[in-house]
Amino acid sequence: DAVARLHILDSLVALPLVDEIAPTSALDLGSGGGLPGVLLAVARPEVHWTLVDSVGKKADAMRGFVDALNLPNVEVLAERAEPLGRGHGRESYDLVAARACAALPVLAEYALPLLRVGGTLLAWKGAPAAEELTAGAAASALLGGGVRPTDSPALGDHSFVLIRKIGPTPARYPRRPGEPGRRPLA
Repeated sequence: DAVARLHILDSLVALPLVDEIAPTSALDLGSGGGLPGVLLAVARPEVHWTLVDSVGKKADAMRGFVDALNLPNVEVLAERAEPLGRGHGRESYDLVAARACAALPVLAEYALPLLRVGGTLLAWKGAPAAEELTAGAAASALLGGGVRPTDSPALGDHSFVLIRKIGPTPARYPRRPGEPGRRPLA
């Protein structure tokens, strides 16, 4: 019951927001054990999903899930967000989903370079403090985005924060691996 509620339902409760965004390509950042990406890919097979985790063993496990579930709409990458956002993943996605990944200013630097202009970061957050929202908004503004907390229902004390990419991300972002976490933008 706890796994179903805390992980499976918590992943699927975002489906109305995913449907509102209506992506053709989506990336699950820090996918770990495949949540929420694998579940969202099963629920929305018309979307091409890229599941990203920097840990190779986690990526290998997700590849096993994807193969076992026969999900042709899913690609798994073992890569850090920063090189992906500076390289072949830059401005490639309509949606970046991130569940329990990083504080909002750090997450903005990871995700916004990956989004096309007009794309959206969908972040699962615990009840975000006003300071985190303020810092996230400041970082997003530097990166071409605008923050919008939602009133969409989530489970327990979770909420969703949307960051819409409204302009291009400057070429200097993301910074080199590890730098966003060490020195968050704000």
